[in-house]
Amino acid sequence: MKKLGIIAGGGTLPKEVIQACQRQKRPFFVLALKGFCVPDLLPAGIPVKWVRLGGAGRIEKTLRAQKVQEIMLIGSVRRPSLLELWPDWTALKFMGRVLMQARGDNGLLCALIHEIEQRGFQVVGAHEILPSLLLGKGAQGTVLPTSADERDITRGFEVAKLLGKADVGQSVIVQQGLVLAVEGIEGTDALIQRSKALRRRGGGGVLVKTAKPQQDHRVDLPTIGPKTVQEVYEAGLKGIAAEAGACLFAKPAETVQLADRLGIFIVGIDQSWVKKLKSI
Repeated sequence: MKKLGIIAGGGTLPKEVIQACQRQKRPFFVLALKGFCVPDLLPAGIPVKWVRLGGAGRIEKTLRAQKVQEIMLIGSVRRPSLLELWPDWTALKFMGRVLMQARGDNGLLCALIHEIEQRGFQVVGAHEILPSLLLGKGAQGTVLPTSADERDITRGFEVAKLLGKADVGQSVIVQQGLVLAVEGIEGTDALIQRSKALRRRGGGGVLVKTAKPQQDHRVDLPTIGPKTVQEVYEAGLKGIAAEAGACLFAKPAETVQLADRLGIFIVGIDQSWVKKLKSI
């Protein structure tokens, strides 16, 4: 097996990928991003080097020294300011080529993948190492959406796809057929928090997450996990609908157990699910 370089951001997904590599006896090396990756969430005793997000030259040098052939970008990374980024010369050259253009996040990530592969590395997705990370189709726990929830999910799926086509965001919140909030640069956590003040009387409310239509599934897939469930519950929403086969499902057993306990539904949907529901 080719040696994998794991560029690790925040959250638990880097740990899940690392553990999968250990089970598969796959050679790997971790580049943990300072300010994003949480030390306590990494397994003990792994080969790791801490690097700055803007230290592209050092990152490449380390990958070559470690004889890495494949690269995975995994974990949450909020968009940094230029001061936080503190780019080195390699990063500055990349920024000069692409960052001044009118691109959204997906355009920037595609340019980053192209840059990495031009330098002789192969970019792989987390689901290629650990297929079980992808959300499956249908209800994931014992709590099921009502027919009213399903109508909100259908509305949310269509709006999220339009939002993604414009390379704006991946998530929306819909209640009683009304789009309460859409995701922008602030991310899903802030979206959920913002929706608290916008909820209407009468109950309901669903968080819907989809991949962007033009998205490269090797990077930046939407993600749900225990934290998402807790935040949805605290915001007074009823459940989560995410695109099956195009959403990462962190700690699935723990997430489903928490959702069942809190009375939150989690359902994996796709275009065929939406078409079938609309035809009823």
